[in-house]
Amino acid sequence: MEEQIVFETDEGEVLFYVIEETRVNGVNYLLVTDSEEDEADCYILKDTSPDEAKEAVYEMVEDEEVLNALQKVFKELLEDIEIE
Repeated sequence: MEEQIVFETDEGEVLFYVIEETRVNGVNYLLVTDSEEDEADCYILKDTSPDEAKEAVYEMVEDEEVLNALQKVFKELLEDIEIE
């Protein structure tokens, strides 16, 4: 089972499962899913917290160009998982 994190939104808490983590250009990114099922939705989260922060703060990556680049990175890291 993957590590679980809680993402706090204005509507409440959402549980995500961390599939993979990577660092690109000095920024940490997480590939997460909302379910452990085979065909779950995946999201890429960007760590936006200051270096001295005790807890990480993440936001969803929405820029299509950045998403496409990060998707390629995660595909290389996870050869056995299909990401669409």
